[in-house]
Amino acid sequence: MSGMWRFLKKPEGPALAFMVSGMLWFIIGTLYGLVSAIDLVAPDFFANIAPLVFGRGRPTHVNTVLYGFVTEVLVGCGLYYVPALLRTKLWSPPAAWLSWLLWNITVLSGPICFAGGHTQGREYTEYIWAFDVTFTLAIVLLAVNIVMTIANRRENSLYVSVWYFTGMLLWTAGSYPIGNVMWHPSTGAVAGILDTVILWFYGHNLPGLVLTPLAVGAAYYVMPRIAQAPLWSHTLSLVGFWTLVALYTHIGGHHVPQGPIPNWLKAMSTIDSMAMVIPVFVALGNLWLSIRGRGGKLLADPAGRFVLAGTVWYLITCVQGPIQSLPAVQRVTHFNNWVIGHSHIAILGFAGYIALGAMWHILPLLSGRELYSRRLVNLQFGLITFGLVGFFMVLTTAGLIQGGAWNNGQTIYRVLPEIAPYMFLRAVMGVLIIAAAFVGFYNLWMTLRRGRVIEPELREEALS
Repeated sequence: MSGMWRFLKKPEGPALAFMVSGMLWFIIGTLYGLVSAIDLVAPDFFANIAPLVFGRGRPTHVNTVLYGFVTEVLVGCGLYYVPALLRTKLWSPPAAWLSWLLWNITVLSGPICFAGGHTQGREYTEYIWAFDVTFTLAIVLLAVNIVMTIANRRENSLYVSVWYFTGMLLWTAGSYPIGNVMWHPSTGAVAGILDTVILWFYGHNLPGLVLTPLAVGAAYYVMPRIAQAPLWSHTLSLVGFWTLVALYTHIGGHHVPQGPIPNWLKAMSTIDSMAMVIPVFVALGNLWLSIRGRGGKLLADPAGRFVLAGTVWYLITCVQGPIQSLPAVQRVTHFNNWVIGHSHIAILGFAGYIALGAMWHILPLLSGRELYSRRLVNLQFGLITFGLVGFFMVLTTAGLIQGGAWNNGQTIYRVLPEIAPYMFLRAVMGVLIIAAAFVGFYNLWMTLRRGRVIEPELREEALS
């Protein structure tokens, strides 16, 4: 513990704290996911223990993985690479520590409040009002901290990773209070169909304007460094940045194509969902062209392998997503396990892989210690990959069974026995991902305690 405290007292301490807490939430979030998976296999397994019923365990799993694991690890990476790219120190480490505290108070409120049935009851916006306030304060503090760091920078150029990280903080500071209807503390919602529009404005901005800029910004930092090659096009990277924010902010309506929202909003949501291939292909093309001829370096590097695989999941996610936004496709895929499979490859496959890869790459630079075990990073990669691919295939198949049956007028009670084996396989695949979370946290902890110290001159060379 003393070794951990020594690292946390450094100026880079808040970055490390976000990474460590994020990896701890990875364990807790996936354990809650297993509880939910068991509920789907055997609804009476927990004997109706109230805190563990599906309606309470599932939002705990979702919010803990989203706000706790993936986002915290990526924020920790950003708090390291933004000052490094700007060749300056973070403006206020104490403010970053306060952001970390407020952020984790928010995430901790999930398992506590949801277990007792205290929730706003809106998907992705379940935190009650008091903890909406703590999260908003955390984001605002981070935004001010980063903006002031930029203002005091010694590097004139703003590399694209800085754009993405700063943009995420500013966009989230604006969209989170709106999506959570914070001006109605008693309900966290407004009346009527307008609430659905507001909810899915934020519900889709969460992966689009929070996770995507964090993950893409981290990939832009890590991939050229590992490949030892310059970014192919800085101009193209900014095209991807601005088209992302221009197109993503209003595609949430494709989640309610059967709802009574205005037809123009449905049409705009679908059209811009299809147009999302522009920022996705621009970012991926730029990243992959940057490492052309050097892909072997990323495949040979445990951290690089994670990030490269994350970009592949990004491609799969963002080809599947626009297609399933089409009303004709949604007749089969909506409201079933197909969507759950899609969300898992977006959160864990795309953003989660890049978060882990960026962390394993940045951790030695931040701590001055080599990774405790590269083999454990490879083991974690194998466990997550086997589990997630199986998860995706199982849920996709179950979803198509459900969608095809419902589209042909079959009753639900006839469909449930057909998908029961897939729910069991889902739980099995989840165990592999939980094992990966434990392996990763152990490797992180041991790196900070027993990782071989990097000689100062070698560390300076790695930072240059």
